[in-house]
Amino acid sequence: MTEEPGLTRPRAPRRTGALRKLLRDPQALATATVLLVVVALGLLAPVLTQHGVNEASLEHVDADPGTGDYLLGGDRSGRDIWARLLGSVNTSVVSALIGTSVALAIGLTAGLIGGYYDRLRNITEWVFSLVMTFPGLLLLIVLMPMTKGDYRVTMLIFGVLLSPGVYRLVRNLVLGVKNELFVDAARVSGLPDARILRRHVLFAIRGPVIIAAAFLCNASIGVQAGLAFLGVGSATVPSFGSMISEGFANLYIEPLQILWPSLLLGVITVSLVLFGNALRDVLEGTVSAPSKKTARSSPATRTAPVGATQPELLVIEDLTIAYPTPSGELKEVVSGVHLRLEAGETLGLVGESGSGKTQTAFAALGVLPREAVVTRGSVRLDGRELLGATERELQRLRGRTIGYVPQEPMSNLNPSFTVGAQLVEGLRAAAGVSRTEARERMLTLLERVGIPDPPRTFASYPHQISGGMAQRVLIAGAVAAGPKLLIADEPTTALDVTVQAEILDLLRDLQKELHMAVLLVTHNFGIVADSCRRIAVMRQGEIVETGTCLDMFRAAEHPYTRMLLGSVLDERSVRTDPPASASRVPAKEER
Repeated sequence: MTEEPGLTRPRAPRRTGALRKLLRDPQALATATVLLVVVALGLLAPVLTQHGVNEASLEHVDADPGTGDYLLGGDRSGRDIWARLLGSVNTSVVSALIGTSVALAIGLTAGLIGGYYDRLRNITEWVFSLVMTFPGLLLLIVLMPMTKGDYRVTMLIFGVLLSPGVYRLVRNLVLGVKNELFVDAARVSGLPDARILRRHVLFAIRGPVIIAAAFLCNASIGVQAGLAFLGVGSATVPSFGSMISEGFANLYIEPLQILWPSLLLGVITVSLVLFGNALRDVLEGTVSAPSKKTARSSPATRTAPVGATQPELLVIEDLTIAYPTPSGELKEVVSGVHLRLEAGETLGLVGESGSGKTQTAFAALGVLPREAVVTRGSVRLDGRELLGATERELQRLRGRTIGYVPQEPMSNLNPSFTVGAQLVEGLRAAAGVSRTEARERMLTLLERVGIPDPPRTFASYPHQISGGMAQRVLIAGAVAAGPKLLIADEPTTALDVTVQAEILDLLRDLQKELHMAVLLVTHNFGIVADSCRRIAVMRQGEIVETGTCLDMFRAAEHPYTRMLLGSVLDERSVRTDPPASASRVPAKEER
């Protein structure tokens, strides 16, 4: 077998863990150290101070720093500034945790749901638009009698008021991610929506959410301090706001009293923002390393009895798919398609780009875009109607009964996870096996599909393997659970000629070994010539001709079929093509 490009490249360095990257980032290390020191000082306040936060002494009214055991002096009420400063740290930490946690819990959950499910977006939009109409700070002040001045309850309410901002951020991020090919690949592999949202979508949008969390912490600390500065809330709770207010009132007598809380509050807020920025950058693409175990087992095969009559596995009747136009009318992209595919058969669906062949395949997979409208027709897989089936019903079929090989292998692999992690996840969702068993089976399949070093590829990230290897990886994932039908949508489009031939040979061999039916979607008659028993030609959303491969090549009836056949280079023209090292042929020169 010809070696694929990229197989002999040196091993790319493995990505390190988040903790190690944080330790190597000066900004992250410095800001994290500052925040940890500040939080530790607050937690150790009972040990580091000798006075309570509200303990007053007439002898220490406006005392200078270092007077007696008053490290930073006393305020105008004779209280220990150092003790109140550490108490304010604890108040700020609790405020940040409550406000941020509530905002993220509500906004993140609703944003994922509203962004991913179009039918629920109107409800979430209405709810959070209503929340945004409330005057935040004024509402907190008005509700103060109900909260009895407890800043923790106040921060809980403030977290609810912060949630619309989180919701809109997450919703917009999800809208940009949910149409990525690796999300579609996860759906086709049989993963439930909750798993896709939690592992793929949330993981892809985590960076902006992390930096937003830092600003939410700052907002919570700032609002609590602001309310305390205004004198709203319990006077017995230490707060940076109340300390700044008292220092401001005593500015001309003891100016240092306003310096300490202002300085520490500024250090905390700046450190939070800088640390959130650093953490977001560090987490881009960081995942846990897979296991080193390389035990393998043989994949299950499915053979058909000799001489047995093959039942119809996939039946598509009068399928019509339309999309709404800006004027509100429906424009048909697939019109009255009829297809039948027997068990163990390979059918080629051939047509130019935009002919509707991929839309037909997506209808069989149940992954049509949400704006698509199936106006009529039926799609039955192994006797089960797919049109109108719920997402949960389709998830039980994907991976187990129907597999999918896409045309852009690199875009269908999530760049944030290793190849092995994605393969194991898909197999576990489809077959319900343990992680160890899934790993062993995938290593065996990687070797079967022609990967020279399965453990290395298993532990690699998508950017560390070639396009041909990525396509072999996706084929291994598609057949791992032994599906009855494999849909291969332009599986060789992005590959060079040599690798194309190897991928087609691989698909043909796997089809025979596993006795799968294969629907090969392509625009090139040359690809289906030696792979398919029957061919269906599609043009402008309609099937214009169907027949056996031999009859089609001997005497095609439809002019469009003859045109496609005429576009296939004959053997003589291929052999006279100049080598790659020769000068480029002018664009208008006839080959």
